[in-house]
Amino acid sequence: MIEASKSGAKTVRLAERRIFSQSFKPLYNEGMGLVEQAAEYLDGSGRAEAKKLSRLAATLYAAESMRLTTRLMQVASWLLLQRAANSGEMTRDQVASEKSKVRLDTASAHDDAAGWNELPEAFVDLVNRSLRLQALVRRMDEEIYGRAGNHSAAPAARRTNPVSDQITLLNTAFARG
Repeated sequence: MIEASKSGAKTVRLAERRIFSQSFKPLYNEGMGLVEQAAEYLDGSGRAEAKKLSRLAATLYAAESMRLTTRLMQVASWLLLQRAANSGEMTRDQVASEKSKVRLDTASAHDDAAGWNELPEAFVDLVNRSLRLQALVRRMDEEIYGRAGNHSAAPAARRTNPVSDQITLLNTAFARG
C-alpha cells in the first residue's frame, strides 16, 4: 500500500487504502445496489417498456441490456474479490490471480446511436450509472494492480466462455473451504 519513491519518501496509494479499509463498504453497497436495481428493472418495468419500442430501438435496447448486465457482472465480481481480500478470506495474491478473469472494459453504444433517444429514461440512467461505476472501479484497479494487471488487453481466445468464467469467479469468491 505504501511505496518508496525515487526521493526516498513514501507514497500512499489511496485507491488501495480505500479498498482495504472500511471505506470500501459504501462502494461495495453502491455496486451491488446497482446490480439489484438493474435486475429489478430489466425483469419488471423495463420488460414492459421494451415492448413499446420501435424495432430499431428494441434491438438497441436488447444489445445494450446485455452489455449492461455483463458490465455489472464484471464490476460485481471485482467488488466481491476486493471484499474477500478485505475480510481476509483471500490473500492479495489470490485476488490478483482471480481478478485476471474480470474485464472492466464493457463498452456501451453512444447516445448518438440510432434509436438511442427512444430508449426509456430509467434504462438510460442505469446504463450511465453503470458506466460511471465501471470507470471508477477500473481506475482503482489500475492504481492498485497497475495497467499490466488489467485484463482488458488479454487475448479473447483465453476466455472461451465468459459466463462460465464469471460463475467460476463467483464460486471462488463465495467458497468457504
